Amino acid sequence: MRLTAKQITWLKAALHLAGLLPFIWLFWAASHGGFSADPAKDIQHFTGRTALKFLLATLLVSPLARYAKQPLLIRTRRLLGLWCFAWATLHLTSYALLELGINNLALLGSELVTRPYLTLGIVSWVILLALTLTSTQYAQRKLGRRWQLLHNFVYLVAILAPIHYLWSVKILSPQPIVYALLAVGLLAWRYKKFRQWWR
Repeated sequence: MRLTAKQITWLKAALHLAGLLPFIWLFWAASHGGFSADPAKDIQHFTGRTALKFLLATLLVSPLARYAKQPLLIRTRRLLGLWCFAWATLHLTSYALLELGINNLALLGSELVTRPYLTLGIVSWVILLALTLTSTQYAQRKLGRRWQLLHNFVYLVAILAPIHYLWSVKILSPQPIVYALLAVGLLAWRYKKFRQWWR
């Protein structure tokens, strides 16, 4: 049975809730001492992981809609992408304010250039910014074929973001590896598309 437009509307509401609830938890944890001895790192990793989750969910929509024969699921892709960008922006902001501090924001540029894992992170964020700004139907009509070309850069983010995460942790744990493997799996799911590009 295919999902109806009304069911997709309810699904979108649930996805908005899924995007908002982690922020509520983050605020609660910060207010009630729910973090470790290094809360700045905890917040950075939490916001980054949440952004990565929404990125993976965004990449899951197209193959799921195709193989499950649920074409209306495509309507949730933009929503998931916007939440991905929102959490990626929180991730960047938490680094700038909590790691560097308001008085040292001038160091942000040099940090992004001199630390390779931060360079991967900011490149990913800039791409997500471009995709967010051009996510409207107006932008799609205006850009024409170039719109799809631009939005294919989400696959580059799917490569860079997990590497950024793996590179950022001091002690390698299973969690960043799992995210990286999920990203590889979602990209491998599109091997036919990539093979056509290669040809």
